[in-house]
Amino acid sequence: MNKYLLIADDNDGILDILKTYVTKEGFAPIVAHDGEEALQKFMENRPVLLLLDVMMPKKDGFTVCKEIRRNSNVPIIMITAKGEDGDRIMGLDIGADDYIVKPFSPGEVMARIRAVLRRLDISEEHKEGIICHPGLKINITDYEVMIDGHPISLTKKEIEILWILASNAGKVFSRDNLLNSVWGYEYFGDARTVDTHIKRLRSKMNIPEGSSWDIKTIWGVGYKFEVKHV
Repeated sequence: MNKYLLIADDNDGILDILKTYVTKEGFAPIVAHDGEEALQKFMENRPVLLLLDVMMPKKDGFTVCKEIRRNSNVPIIMITAKGEDGDRIMGLDIGADDYIVKPFSPGEVMARIRAVLRRLDISEEHKEGIICHPGLKINITDYEVMIDGHPISLTKKEIEILWILASNAGKVFSRDNLLNSVWGYEYFGDARTVDTHIKRLRSKMNIPEGSSWDIKTIWGVGYKFEVKHV
C-alpha cells in the first residue's frame, strides 16, 4: 500500500516537526517548499494525503488544491496561519477535507489525518454503492453523477452530500448532521458551508421541472431528498 504523505510548507521548522510525527505514524513523508514543487511531487508520488499550507511561494495552497481537485479526490488538509471564517470556508468549498489553523499541536494534526483517512476507509467499504432515482444516477465509487444520461460536474463534497441525502430519501438532515457526516465529527466548522454546497449543488444539477425528486429546504431545520410518489 502507498504510504507517501506530502507535506507542503515554506517553513523548515514546521516541515521537520511534521516529518517526524508522520514518520512515527508509519507514513513516508515527502516535502515541498512551494506550490509548484507540491504539484510536481504530487504527480510523481501520488500520496495518500496532503498537508497543504495556504501561504506558499509561487502558488498558494488554494491554487494547488484547486488544480489537484480537477482530477483527484486525494484527501487534503489545509494548514494556515489565517483563522478567519472566510478563509476556512473557502478552503472547504474548493475541496479541502479539513482545515487546521496555526499554531497547532502535532498531535492534533495526526488526529486529523487519522480521522480523514478513517472516513476514506468507510467510504471504501461502500464501493459498490450506486443510487438511482428516475433520471438520476449517483456512483459513489467513481464519484460520478448523471442526470438524464448526462454527466454533471460536481465537487467531491457536493457528491458526498448528494449521496447522503439521496440514500436516505425522506429523512431530514440538519446542517450539523451534514457537516459531521461529510467533514467528520472532529471538524469544528461553520454550518454555513453546508448552505453554500447545497446552493451550488442545486445550481449545477439544474433539477428538471416536473422531476419526481428534489432537494428540499426544511426551514429552521436543514435539508432532505424528497421523492414524489405519483
